[in-house]
Amino acid sequence: MRCVEIATFGPPEGMRLVERPDPVAGPGEVLIDVDAAGVNRPDVIQRYGRYPPPPGASDVPGLEVAGRVLAAGAGVQRWRAGDPVCALVSGGGYAERCVAPEAQCLPVPAGLSMTEAAALPETFFTVWTNVFQRGRLSTGEWLLLHGGTSGIGTTAIQLAVVRGAHVAATAGSDEKCVACRRLGAAHAWNYRTTDWVETMREATGGRGADVVLDMVGGDYTARNLDALATEGRLVQIAFLKSSRVELDLMQVMRRRLWITGSTLRPRTPAEKGAIARELEAQVWPLLGTRRIAPVIDTVFPLAAVADAHRRMEAGAHVGKLVLDVRA
Repeated sequence: MRCVEIATFGPPEGMRLVERPDPVAGPGEVLIDVDAAGVNRPDVIQRYGRYPPPPGASDVPGLEVAGRVLAAGAGVQRWRAGDPVCALVSGGGYAERCVAPEAQCLPVPAGLSMTEAAALPETFFTVWTNVFQRGRLSTGEWLLLHGGTSGIGTTAIQLAVVRGAHVAATAGSDEKCVACRRLGAAHAWNYRTTDWVETMREATGGRGADVVLDMVGGDYTARNLDALATEGRLVQIAFLKSSRVELDLMQVMRRRLWITGSTLRPRTPAEKGAIARELEAQVWPLLGTRRIAPVIDTVFPLAAVADAHRRMEAGAHVGKLVLDVRA
């Protein structure tokens, strides 16, 4: 099979297209003939050598794929050869063949292309477990999210709105703020020119956000707490700035705030499978009727993976970047 290998850590040029033997599905796994693979920020961090795959996972980057099942390992109950699936994987996505645990596979939603399906798993698993399971966002509450036009952001806006919540987002340009509002955000602010803590409070009549979804960290952390309502929840999923912060815990105590977060990649197939089952029951029907849809920015052929990473790092994209593995 053709796949992408990180030959040297650092710039995108360190990735190269190589041939390797096809992987083999083990017990409880399926082998997928990959049509498309999503590109995500963790792939870029792995390329720099700062996000190694978990023990036993492929060193080939790529955390989500869509294609058809080629073979099923021992004990697989649901999937058969030919079934169209999308899957969350711990590595190995930038390849023509990829192995995935049965529990982490989902059917391709009705009417979606393989390119669209490949843009689902990483962002939808992440948003569901963090915004709705850990953040407990409910109907009528306010969600403030940073990076509103990222894959995570475009997914979170749509899911929150369709479930009856209100959304405010930050983004790095006025044009991106317009894109956030088109997706359903009630407010979108350019963080370069706007004090989003103040505007969040103004938008909610002084109350603040019930949930903040943050992937920045660093000096954003204290400001996120300032932007929260009493009993508000800060959910941390990444740290583009820094994981080390200094906080005044008095306001956490006084306003009964919650600080939580999670990572997805190291979790067990059983844990990820539990998320998958909730997604299939509660979110996949919305995708099938197009009440929500993945936002695709650009599709690149597999051989142009370096260009996909450059666009990711430039921050110019709105929505997801996807690799067409068959191109």
